[in-house]
Amino acid sequence: MKRMSLFAALALLAISSTGCTALYGTVTNVFAFSRFWIATPLIPVSPYYSQMIEDTYHEEEHYGKVPVLDPVEGENAPLYCLDPPSPDEVIRALPASHKGAGGFAFLSETAINNVRMVIEPIVDRVDECRFFPLVGPARLHHCHYKCTLYFDKTMRSDWPIPFTHTDQTTEVVYVDHDHLIRCAGPETK
Repeated sequence: MKRMSLFAALALLAISSTGCTALYGTVTNVFAFSRFWIATPLIPVSPYYSQMIEDTYHEEEHYGKVPVLDPVEGENAPLYCLDPPSPDEVIRALPASHKGAGGFAFLSETAINNVRMVIEPIVDRVDECRFFPLVGPARLHHCHYKCTLYFDKTMRSDWPIPFTHTDQTTEVVYVDHDHLIRCAGPETK
């Protein structure tokens, strides 16, 4: 009981020495402290979740659409695949196990280093003109690429037993860049 009265006296002395009354000072301090929690403090986000959000954005905005090109002048005009996949697209096409998705810091981390890509076209053909819904008469241009990746895959753990293992890995990814080309209508006189 003596200790509680001593702590109460010290608290009253500390509050009253600030120049404010005891009741006013404590109420103001409580409300001032609670204002800090109006805007939540920064919360760390795992790189896994930020990468997942970025992958979803890229799939929908960049790589999920099939472009429809204007008709090519001339009936026998050459059509070539001119847009090989970008390095970003090839890395995103890798399986999640090679990119280190789902790793936990200090427990299980995977990284890829020294990446070298060999991109070679394997299919380049144009189908006959046919009707596609929402597009109309068009030809499907098939552009398929074989992408071979050579990289060093490093697996690291710091707990419970620290270790690092680096393995030279080869992975093959197939990327399709199919697009539609509108058919030119018959010439009218």
